[in-house]
Amino acid sequence: MPVLYKDLSINDSHLHTRQSSSLFDVSHMLQMRVSGKDNIQFMESLTVADIQGLEPNTGTLTLYTNETGGIIDDLIVTKTDKEFLYVVSNAGRIEQDLKHVTTHCQTLKSKGKDVSIEILERALLALQGPQSARCLQSLVDSDLSKLNFMASVVTSVCGVNDCRITRCGYTGEDGFEISVPIERAVHVANTLLTSSNGAVRLAGLGARDTLRLEAGLCLYGNDIDEKTSPIAASLTWTIAKRRRQTADFIGSQIVLKHLKDKPKERRVGLLGLTSGPPARSHSSVLDPNTKERIGEVTSGCPSPSLKKNIAMAYLPLTHKIGSKVICDIRGKQFEYEIVKMPFVSTNYYFIK
Repeated sequence: MPVLYKDLSINDSHLHTRQSSSLFDVSHMLQMRVSGKDNIQFMESLTVADIQGLEPNTGTLTLYTNETGGIIDDLIVTKTDKEFLYVVSNAGRIEQDLKHVTTHCQTLKSKGKDVSIEILERALLALQGPQSARCLQSLVDSDLSKLNFMASVVTSVCGVNDCRITRCGYTGEDGFEISVPIERAVHVANTLLTSSNGAVRLAGLGARDTLRLEAGLCLYGNDIDEKTSPIAASLTWTIAKRRRQTADFIGSQIVLKHLKDKPKERRVGLLGLTSGPPARSHSSVLDPNTKERIGEVTSGCPSPSLKKNIAMAYLPLTHKIGSKVICDIRGKQFEYEIVKMPFVSTNYYFIK
């Protein structure tokens, strides 16, 4: 996926997504099918999710954790109505994810368990924005009004059979990720663009990053990594209640100790109070009184929606929501306020 397409700037593409609908080619992400009668036990041993408790054809955001309680990757696991789980994880972590999953799969199989992994060579198109459902509905055989956030359905899209539509995304808007047979992806993409009378436009990595940041969503390698605790990352909500009780995922004892004791720092949102350049990854965060370094920015950008600078950073728990901090940007100091995330209200679809 390019950073941007020539007909729209990153800012314009971002605002078009918030107001209408954009199409992102995210086919570089890893799609897997995990099968076998022990597939849920297997994936629950690797993640913090209650996959057993999911309704058929619904999914959840979850985390692969390591032995030290860090995050190997974030991913979405969908419990299908067939005998398999559908798993989507980050492109930048394919090598690490596959090594992690295959190693533990082989270990489980050596103990007589029934589990297998299949990498799906399919395209993945993300249609995001408030007009997405309207633009997609006439091109599919299923009633999208009955598809909740994080639910999925296998249906025909643009006349192409065997497409899996999942109502989710990485922008904070209503939207869909469409898994398509790879040889029909261009047809589906072109049809989505040409049938919408301009409502759907192509968007690239630049807008994808600013959109996810406004939505308070993590980027692996920036905001979370193998040394980051889910608790410090403000991702405690991903650890399902039942999994806290069973404590049988990798690194569970350390993660649950972090949950009980609380980490020394956590991921927070920062909103710029003055004009100037945005804080970027690795910018220092300073105490406004002592000017001592108290943390570091992990992601930052100018917010097209708010017309203010926004950032994420890891700061000590003593610095609360509403507190002021200073970001050091190329030797100059700019005031920010610690705020709740998301920076912009999310618009996920739930059946009323």
